[in-house]
Amino acid sequence: MNSKNENLAMLCDFYEFTMGNGYLKNNLHNKNVYFDVFFRNIPDDGGFAIAAGLQQVIEYIEDLHFNEEDIEYFRSKNLFSDDFIDYLKNFHFTGDIYAVPEGTCIFPREPIMTIKAPAIEAQILETFVLLALNHQSLIATKANRIVRAAQGRAVLEFGSRRAQGADGAVKGARAAYIGGCAGTACTLTDELYGVPAGGTMAHAWVQMFDSEYEAFKAYCEIYPHNAVLLVDTYNTLKSGVPNAIRVFKEMLVPQGITNFAIRLDSGDISYLSKQARKMLDDAGLTTCKIVASNALDEHLIRDLIMQGAQVDTFGVGERMITSKSAPVFGGVYKLVAVEDEQGNIIPKIKLSENTAKITNPHFKKVYRLYDNETGKAIADEICLHDEVIDNTKPHVIFDPMATWKQKTLTNFTVRELQVPIFKNGKRVYDSPSIDKIRDYCKREVNSLWDEVKRFENPHRYYVDLSQKLWDIKKELCVANSMK
Repeated sequence: MNSKNENLAMLCDFYEFTMGNGYLKNNLHNKNVYFDVFFRNIPDDGGFAIAAGLQQVIEYIEDLHFNEEDIEYFRSKNLFSDDFIDYLKNFHFTGDIYAVPEGTCIFPREPIMTIKAPAIEAQILETFVLLALNHQSLIATKANRIVRAAQGRAVLEFGSRRAQGADGAVKGARAAYIGGCAGTACTLTDELYGVPAGGTMAHAWVQMFDSEYEAFKAYCEIYPHNAVLLVDTYNTLKSGVPNAIRVFKEMLVPQGITNFAIRLDSGDISYLSKQARKMLDDAGLTTCKIVASNALDEHLIRDLIMQGAQVDTFGVGERMITSKSAPVFGGVYKLVAVEDEQGNIIPKIKLSENTAKITNPHFKKVYRLYDNETGKAIADEICLHDEVIDNTKPHVIFDPMATWKQKTLTNFTVRELQVPIFKNGKRVYDSPSIDKIRDYCKREVNSLWDEVKRFENPHRYYVDLSQKLWDIKKELCVANSMK
């Protein structure tokens, strides 16, 4: 959320500007470069992650400029050349961007976004691109784990008050909806992005009245078709549930209203929900739903269901909106190629003693391979930008970490994952509605084998390299290790 005087172009690590100034001084500023955005590890040691945040990157790039206040700031630092300051005055993005659509299942080391642009432009994008994709991909991934744990029961996002700042709350609720949540408690996310917002009462409502019964009665009078009564202010089973039953039978049932619920927000949810369910059923209120909240996550929800908890809807707050168990999505932004004066693409590689940090060089594309018999995803293959996989012929894939592990595919379908977002600085991509993104995400997750979706020790989904890309990477490793 930016205030009137904030310009998101300045939400940028300072060294992007020092490098930009240096590129200009060395006449490198117009050299086209290629950067990949990818991540190395899946949060919570899961089997896959979910891409989100692309829409915010698009909005950022379309508004990317430096205003007079920003220019004066750079001049005040006495660090940047006049030529660089003049360059920033007329700055706008002129490059190309390719990315996987939001809601796509993604895996380590494959490019989820590729930026081709003049060097300074590409550097200035880095901070915000990583901020947007890392944050929302993290929350969408966590939300999807929680939604899958609920086994078809609705999950609502309740985390605004525990989020890391306003943007964390609003964009986090957006990402949680992409990941499969049914709605949010955040009103602003509904207003801005169309994520359904809802809510009823807090304990303060009950405490404001002389009795719990009066509080419930007053609420049902005002909102007869949206009555979810919070029953744990005083004593859940001795007071809360009996008073809820009384009010439902006195006020709503005579009107033919059967869509109402109670909410449990403390105590032993498994025990209380089972006891409450029996009390409601014995009173003839078999359609009354039970909502549960209180520091839930995928593990607690899974355990509650295993214990037979009678919960229809889960409200999940802090452990989703902060991804408390794995609060960082380690996306990185790495140079993979540059163009020479003739327009030839020269691959670049980053080496490391930690082999997991050795980058995949060159301008690339990613294919997802599907088994035609099952419709399930088999593996992803990272190829050079001009490679095409012919699914009419047998195709050999291999594990780049263990090249002797090979598989020949015959009956398969191929899909290219990245799509063009910007061409020559102009947007060429129409963002889907939030509901279409959410539906696409659900289809994506359903295309994975159950073994990949396990919470503990999931099957590793293979991300392979084409033979051409593997050969180039090997050659660069050998050549650069001698420098």
